[in-house]
Amino acid sequence: MLLATDDYPAPAKLNLFLHVVGRRPDGYHLLQSVFTLIDRCDRVRLTVREDGAIERLSHLAGVAPADDLAVRAAQMLQEASGTPKGVDIHVDKQIPLGGGLGGGSSDAATVLLALDRLWGTGFGPDALAELGAALGADIPFFIRGDSAWVEGIGERIQPIAVARRWYVVMVPAVVVPTGAIFAAPELTRNTETLKMEDFSALSRDVGVFGSGDGFRNDLEAVVTAKYPEVRKHLEWLRGHADARMTGSGACVFAAFATREEAERVLGLAPAPMKGFVAQGMSHHPLRAQ
Repeated sequence: MLLATDDYPAPAKLNLFLHVVGRRPDGYHLLQSVFTLIDRCDRVRLTVREDGAIERLSHLAGVAPADDLAVRAAQMLQEASGTPKGVDIHVDKQIPLGGGLGGGSSDAATVLLALDRLWGTGFGPDALAELGAALGADIPFFIRGDSAWVEGIGERIQPIAVARRWYVVMVPAVVVPTGAIFAAPELTRNTETLKMEDFSALSRDVGVFGSGDGFRNDLEAVVTAKYPEVRKHLEWLRGHADARMTGSGACVFAAFATREEAERVLGLAPAPMKGFVAQGMSHHPLRAQ
């Protein structure tokens, strides 16, 4: 049950690995990945309107209201449900744009989850996930709210247990366009498919990511070649821990057993490098409300 408030969390995610295993005739890429939530969250403030209008009150640099996934999610639920109600949407952005952390998809998922209750539409997670998939491949993951083994074009989601870790996430000052990275001719698209059981056995340990374990981010080579800032941050972090890029970048991360160790490493970052420390989450915070 949601709390009696109109302010809701939208957590970021990390791709603990990301393999491109093929490409469909329609151009969509076939992937394997593990998504896990972290406690770095946007805050989505929703105020129900009785006049049916859907308005975005916050400014998002470079994103018009008509293109904002949070606005489009509200419009989609309104149309699908036939509700006469509307909403004012204000998003306090804490998740970097274009960082591969899923902020836009998470905002949209939180809008769907919260408005389903606030508008009384009664769709529930299954129907909301199906609705959200039409907006973005990552949205069903955020609606389901568990760490997940993800395959296909993002539509095949299986919950997976991931040890809770602390992460250093470095934020290069660049925005990486996902579509351009997937369209790059030099991107390899034939990584051998692996089994969820292989990752589950590996993930019991901390600090193994990026150390020749068979799991990696296939987009990393393309991004680091095009964006020197991403390469610089990744090389620096790899000087202190196993590290890799999340999603299509630009953010890079490393896992640690304790907050103290993560904060110690982040404290070594030279200016002007920036980042943050976040803890992994077992479930989406709205699951407990």
